[in-house]
Amino acid sequence: MSLIQVPRRSLSRRQFLQISGLSGMGLLLSGCGTSLLESEVGTIFEPLNESVQSLLLNPQKPIPEFPLSAIEPKALLINTFNLTPEINWDEFRLTIDGAVNNPLSLSMAEIQKMPLTSMVIRHVCVEGWAAIVQWGGVQLRSLVALAQPKADARYVYFQSADGYSESWDIASALHPQTLMAYQKNGERLPVENGAPLRLAAPIKLGYKQSKWVTKITLRNQLLDTRGYWEDQGYEWFGGL
Repeated sequence: MSLIQVPRRSLSRRQFLQISGLSGMGLLLSGCGTSLLESEVGTIFEPLNESVQSLLLNPQKPIPEFPLSAIEPKALLINTFNLTPEINWDEFRLTIDGAVNNPLSLSMAEIQKMPLTSMVIRHVCVEGWAAIVQWGGVQLRSLVALAQPKADARYVYFQSADGYSESWDIASALHPQTLMAYQKNGERLPVENGAPLRLAAPIKLGYKQSKWVTKITLRNQLLDTRGYWEDQGYEWFGGL
């Protein structure tokens, strides 16, 4: 995956759209009523707060990736928090709400029309095992940008269909290699690995990478409940 180096200067609407990977999409996000034609997306992005805009326009340090030949197709173990939920791919919707000016409700068809990012990274479990996996999906930063985060947004909460919960700092959520993935090793993401949509990133331990994500909520502060394992004593940041 190639990352665009952006100089520290003001950018035009067209340049911002090209950098974020959202220009030329021309689709209508039904359920949120937001047209992604460039004339309207430019207006959507204008209220972005400075801290979030800085993260979006100044790419963070990328984590080195692996060649396709390094993929370990049988090394990714399946850890379950609860029973595997049954989710209809065609009826699924991802909700993005909280400290945003433009709440979203997106179908998988709409998400898959956004630019696809693919990366081969090492998935590291806190239990001591690791696996090199290829993940494909949409950058979380693109979804956050569409939702128009409010000026005080600092944290991102994730809710899963099986009841699992997680929370991240906004900088980690906006890292260019943080994906909402719907592909694994070049194929449709299996249900047991979190289909239709899961978090995937080389900057967090496995317990931070929620499966079966149905809701993303931006917040201005951390709640007493910070995540399933964190509430049982696991470290909150969970970074690599």
